[in-house]
Amino acid sequence: MNAGSSNRPEAVEREFLTRSADQTMALGRALGQALKKPLALFLFGNLGSGKTAFVQGLAGGLGVPDTVAVTSPTYTLVNEYPGRRPLFHVDLYRLPSPADPDEIGLLEIFEENGIVAVEWAERLHAVDLPTCRLDLFFTVTGDSSRSIRIIAYGLDLPDLLKDIDV
Repeated sequence: MNAGSSNRPEAVEREFLTRSADQTMALGRALGQALKKPLALFLFGNLGSGKTAFVQGLAGGLGVPDTVAVTSPTYTLVNEYPGRRPLFHVDLYRLPSPADPDEIGLLEIFEENGIVAVEWAERLHAVDLPTCRLDLFFTVTGDSSRSIRIIAYGLDLPDLLKDIDV
């Protein structure tokens, strides 16, 4: 399950440019609608780069009811939301780097039958990341614009990315 083995998974990359928080949310929604199996998403980027807006859209795409407020779990570490697949929103911002995924219960969450979105994933060692996953890199390119580079690791994920249109 760890990416540190000599059998590194194939990676496919795609970059999306968004011009507003609404477009960043729309990208998250489109990805959430496309996800059919449990998967871990690791979000990298500075404060204000759009990670939480993306997860809010992801929640909508997974069928989390509009009446449920999707917020960053900065102080609680993990928020779980009901949907077509449960969404586990993890925020590692307040943890020391490197964080031990087993110690914080992240390995158990990876085993759940849901979607796991981890903000501040740089707080984890690369060897602790599942081999089948999406890595998302958020870069501020203007006041409201963002570059979101998504790298898919694992079987079937390249097809997932080619079908996303925002």
